[in-house]
Amino acid sequence: MSKVEYPRPAGLMINPAYSHVAVASGTRTIYTAGQVATDENGAVVGAGDIGAQTEQVLRNLVLALEAGGATFADVVKITTYVVNYKPEHRPIIAKARAPFFAGRTPPASTLVGVQALAAPEWLIEIEAIAVVG
Repeated sequence: MSKVEYPRPAGLMINPAYSHVAVASGTRTIYTAGQVATDENGAVVGAGDIGAQTEQVLRNLVLALEAGGATFADVVKITTYVVNYKPEHRPIIAKARAPFFAGRTPPASTLVGVQALAAPEWLIEIEAIAVVG
């Protein structure tokens, strides 16, 4: 069984949306590629809608994690890339993300605003690192 600790560094603000540090030990580490808002046929899901695209990205992450023998409970770090990021995107992304991390300490997380992703229709891309026992 993997073990994950989320120490709270003195002097850093506690944020309920993410952890500053994740210390994980286990026998396997799973790294996903950045997932985007496409279905299994490559069609864009939620064109122009950051919330809908975030939900699809997270559903795709579920599938990628499962292929590696992990779930969102095993995720210790995520990195989110958002095209033309604006602060008003954050609550939309957080709302879509919340059900996937419900009932657990949130993972370490980085959000990066980018000029573009690999396809012009994609608004968000998320990659994850998971550790399993």
